[in-house]
Amino acid sequence: MKPLVVGTLSEDEVILEVKDLSVKRSGNLILKDINFSIKRGEFVGLVGPNGSGKSTLLLTLLGVLRSHQGSVTLYGHPPLSNRLIGKIGWVAQAAANLPKDIRITIRELVRLGTINGKNMFRISDGGRRKRVDKAIQMVGLEDVQHRDIARLSGGQRQRAIIARALASESEFILLDEPLVGIDRESRNSLLKLLDQLCHDEGKTILMVSHDLTAIRQTAHRMIFLEQTIRFDGISDEFPDLVQLANLRGIGAVHDGTDHADHHHHHHHHHQKEEE
Repeated sequence: MKPLVVGTLSEDEVILEVKDLSVKRSGNLILKDINFSIKRGEFVGLVGPNGSGKSTLLLTLLGVLRSHQGSVTLYGHPPLSNRLIGKIGWVAQAAANLPKDIRITIRELVRLGTINGKNMFRISDGGRRKRVDKAIQMVGLEDVQHRDIARLSGGQRQRAIIARALASESEFILLDEPLVGIDRESRNSLLKLLDQLCHDEGKTILMVSHDLTAIRQTAHRMIFLEQTIRFDGISDEFPDLVQLANLRGIGAVHDGTDHADHHHHHHHHHQKEEE
């Protein structure tokens, strides 16, 4: 660890702290007793089956949903605090499905990321231009930056949305399934980019995905969520599928637990509509 210089943040700074969190939606307990924290510069993959509460957790971190019990603090503040304006970047699940009829170029879209409630009137245009240039360059869209987003591929569009989050200079970026509908090649370069942001730019990333393989290869740490946290550790130690089934309490079909397994899936289907 580098020596701590007065005025700069320690590498071990905890950015997100979740304590004894439980969240209900429509009266059902979706998250139960969640405890974890994320330090600056970590790249954390949040995985788990559909309906396991991943989106619910993200929405709670963002302050969109309220906790039923427990607490969430970001940089020491509750989710909707004004102190957090500009620090948190959010890349939504449907980012790649922007409305087709929207007339806006990639560059314009990314530039929107530089505007927040605090700086609307005072940011210098030069500073903004640099940030937009850099963000576009980082996601590799320089050649097409003046193209209408309607004319992009899903992968390019997703990159543009990520560039917008980068231009905002957010330090903590939350991504909800950013790999959906993106071909393998774009997916790999996107993951590489996110990894670089953590290493070179000191960003902190929490990314939801059900692409276990992709996450396992890139995230430094994985949290497996199914109503509560079933695994939280280095990606290399993430259990294989057989162990994962045991972790989830699903027995083998041959040993007479067939019925229980069946019930499990039905239960999930029911929960899925919640999210």
